[in-house]
Amino acid sequence: MISVIIAVIATLGTLFVLLAAVGILRMPDTYLRMAVTTKAATLGIGLILIAAAIYFYDFSTTTRVLAIILFILLTAPVGAHLIGKASYISGNKLWEGSIMDDLKGKYRKTGKHVSAPKNPEGENEQEEEEI
Repeated sequence: MISVIIAVIATLGTLFVLLAAVGILRMPDTYLRMAVTTKAATLGIGLILIAAAIYFYDFSTTTRVLAIILFILLTAPVGAHLIGKASYISGNKLWEGSIMDDLKGKYRKTGKHVSAPKNPEGENEQEEEEI
């Protein structure tokens, strides 16, 4: 019975990783690709690791699996956010079907420099940073 549960969890994880791979190919722009791969791959890898922890049923393996899952859950969204921000600042366009552009007008491009985000009064709080 436990082997069936392990197989189901591992198969679900594999399907989520496959969904992430298909999302890279099918999504129209960088931002949607990044969102699909971050969410689906994180969940898929987590499920595969949980299946491995159940299979080995060892305290050492389980703690390592939990540490890896925690690390992935903490770093994947941060990495995706930074990639998206760098992509936006470098001028990568949104898909035509995108409804909102939350960052529009928040960064002023001046040659090789990008100004810091504006505060609510519209003034820059920091000096320009070089990219």
